[in-house]
Order: sequence, then C-alpha cells, then structure tokens
Amino acid sequence: MAPVSTVAAVVVTYNRKDKLPKVLDHVLAQTQRPDLLVIVDNASTDGTDEVLRRYEGTDGVVLVRLDENTGGAGGFATGMNKAYEQGADFVWIMDDDCYPNPDALEELLNGLAKAEETMGMQLPFACSLVKWVDGSICEMNNPVTTWDWGRLISKGQEAVLVQHCSFVSVLFPRWALTKHGLPLREYFIWFDDQEYTLRLTRSSGPGVQVLSSTVVHDLGVNRGVNFSDVNASNMWKFEYGARNEASFRLHHENPVAFAKFVVRVHQGLKQGHVPLGLRVKLMKKIVEGVKFNPKPDMPRSVL
Repeated sequence: MAPVSTVAAVVVTYNRKDKLPKVLDHVLAQTQRPDLLVIVDNASTDGTDEVLRRYEGTDGVVLVRLDENTGGAGGFATGMNKAYEQGADFVWIMDDDCYPNPDALEELLNGLAKAEETMGMQLPFACSLVKWVDGSICEMNNPVTTWDWGRLISKGQEAVLVQHCSFVSVLFPRWALTKHGLPLREYFIWFDDQEYTLRLTRSSGPGVQVLSSTVVHDLGVNRGVNFSDVNASNMWKFEYGARNEASFRLHHENPVAFAKFVVRVHQGLKQGHVPLGLRVKLMKKIVEGVKFNPKPDMPRSVL
C-alpha cells in the first residue's frame, strides 16, 4: 500500500452522550490509528460537552463546537472541511452511534488501495460493511452496487463495487473533496449521503465496499427508510427526506425519476395507512423540492 501522510476521522454528534464515548474510544483504538480525530458537536444540549472534556488535550483530537444544530449534513460538511484544512490525505467519517471494529480503518485503506490497483484507476470512496447490534446486516446502510459489482471478488478480493452508500464509516481520499466539494449543508438530514456519494461516482467511477472492514450501527430498530413508517413523532425527518430526494430526482436526474419518486412516496403512505394530514404535509415538501436546489461548498485549505 502506498504511504499515507495523514488520515482524519470525523465523528458528528448531537445529544448522544451515552454512545459517543464508545464510538470515540473505538476510533482511537484502531490498529491503524487516525492521525486526527475531528469531533463536531452539533450544539448538543444533553451534557455532551462534559463527555468531550475527557478528550480535550488528547493527541490528535480536534473539537469543533457549533452554535446551532446544522444536522448530519452540516456537521459532516464542517468536519470534512476541518480535516481538509488540516491537510488530511484521507477523511474517514461516521455517526455518533457507529462502533468500528479494531481493524476497520486499516482494512478500508488496504481494500481501497487493492481495488484501485486492480481497476487501474482512482476510486472516490471506500465504505465498510455495516452490521446491526445482533450481527445481522444493518438495513439502513446497505450500499447500492454497480452492474459489475463482483469484478473485484472475481480477482480474489473481499470487496464489491458500489454506486452510493450511507455516511456510516466511509473513507474519502482528499482528491475527491477537492474535485467534488462537500456534502450539501442545506439538506440538514437524510439523503445527504446518497446525493454526495452519487455525485462522486457519476463522474469519478465507482466506490468500493470493503467487506473485511466491519462496523456496528447501534440503531434502536433495524429498519431502512420506508414512507409507510411515517407518524407524528418521526415526521420531521421524513419531511427533510422527501424534500431532499425530490430535489435530487428532479434537478440531478430527470422528470421521470421525480415522478417515480412521487409515486413511491404515495404508495408507501397508503400502505402504511398514514393519516391524511401527514400525507399532505409530505406532498408539500415534495413541491418545495422543485425550487430547492442547493450547490456544494468547496473545501478550503489553510496550509
């Protein structure tokens, strides 16, 4: 594997003080420890600041405390930019409920290098295999594979080619940020990861899922995003998701893709017997997505 100057891990957190220390300790205990650990606190209100004080002064730890909650999208954009400013050659990002296996980062780096050698090209990202707490696959974090997903497996590698993935243990090389910019802060939450990784693969080739790099995603329920699950308590997340995906399908794909998305949302809401009032709210968010079309910020370097 080619020598790596610096790897920066980025963890974005909001009101998860109970799980956050386990995440940070797993990152700092990697067999190939990242040179930097950037922790972005999205204006937590649950005492997270007390947890972070334990890590202040730890070699390589950089704390970024935001004055307002910018969502996962804003947090990752901020953290990835901070890592870029610090000159990181690779940026490894994850949520505050993701527990990487001890060799997760080492396997990502090695797997990406092997895949690039086999493919004869640079690849824009490498992601881990994400499991739930019981060892089964995490439904929310399955990447979508390419048509030739088995190309690397045929060469004896534990890796598959993918079109897009979630932001639960993803490694980005510096050049990908330089070329494609940062995640869309305006998305706030949901679909920011799919938009970003699709942005990369559409012009820079496929990403790779390294199956020997494993993390555990400590979700309360092992279920993917499904519009049949909409209720009053989780509605706010689905509103962001509906607006963001509608915007993407229309502005970055085509009207047919947008129409198919609208049908999928309608069918999901109907199957879930979601109350009419909530259905109307979601459809209004889809309409909002017609005019919503944010542009990415480019990372900046102070070096």
